[in-house]
Amino acid sequence: MGRLTLDDLVEGVVAGDRRCLGRAITTVEEGDETSWSLLKRLSPHIGSALRVGITGPPGAGKSTLADALVRELRTRDLGVGVIAVDPSSPFTGGALLGDRVRMLRATEDPEVFVRSMASRGCLGGLARTTQEAADVLDAAGKDIVLFETVGVGQSELTVASACDLTIVVLVPEAGGMVQAMKAGVMEIADMFVVNKADRPGADEMEFQLVDASRYLISDGRRPPVLKTSALKDEGLAALADEVLQYREWLHQGDRLELRRKAQAKTRIRELVRSALEEKFWSQAGVDESLSVAAETFRQGEQSLLEVAQSFWLSVREQIAVSDIS
Repeated sequence: MGRLTLDDLVEGVVAGDRRCLGRAITTVEEGDETSWSLLKRLSPHIGSALRVGITGPPGAGKSTLADALVRELRTRDLGVGVIAVDPSSPFTGGALLGDRVRMLRATEDPEVFVRSMASRGCLGGLARTTQEAADVLDAAGKDIVLFETVGVGQSELTVASACDLTIVVLVPEAGGMVQAMKAGVMEIADMFVVNKADRPGADEMEFQLVDASRYLISDGRRPPVLKTSALKDEGLAALADEVLQYREWLHQGDRLELRRKAQAKTRIRELVRSALEEKFWSQAGVDESLSVAAETFRQGEQSLLEVAQSFWLSVREQIAVSDIS
């Protein structure tokens, strides 16, 4: 950890020190024993920030919208953290940093902390340690933590289980997509935004979303539909108002507590799944058995399901999982 001790990191994060924030997020991305010690020490300070996911298909202007929304939230004296998940470089595995480039205006504010993270092939629009990075920003006292996702359409569904509020961003030209999306990404929306609303077709797109939202009422609340033009800074005040009103709505009754409990269950399930999968495939003999199974299937001797079942029966006795570290 260089010159920074664990105590230094914890104290620095809680104090909102930018150097410590950056180092702490790097630490949790590494996922080693130190990262879990850090998160444990930060846990008393985690839980206050509203976690907002901004998702939608490529080209919807999510990064530009996030940048404009952050600047609008800052006019209300709110501390904001942003985790911009970019596709991984095929050469280095690191983030391509496209989102960071498109959020330059927000990053000029010292009270805004923007971190780009590589998706590293993770499905669902988020990186593997996105939630842990958000925990760090939460512990630093940020009022709002924004997740800006990769933008891969229907596989963005994971973002809903990671956030308190999910904003689905579309553009006027996407009008024909609404019907096709109803069974997927539409259902995760707590709020819809028609971005680039200065283009033709924005009113029609708004009408389609309002009509679709009739079937998405949850706990008496119907997802609102807003129009913005992020490049022109139009509609951002109304969007910020809706975000803050949603925060108030969540704090009524046990809505936030129930949502956070569901988030915790999902995170635990994913951690266990990932650990079991890694342990399984690293066991001696498993890869050899897999090669035999693949050849059996290739020769047409068994169906894929039969081969998979036979493979599992042949290797399950070899599996010994002692922990999930």
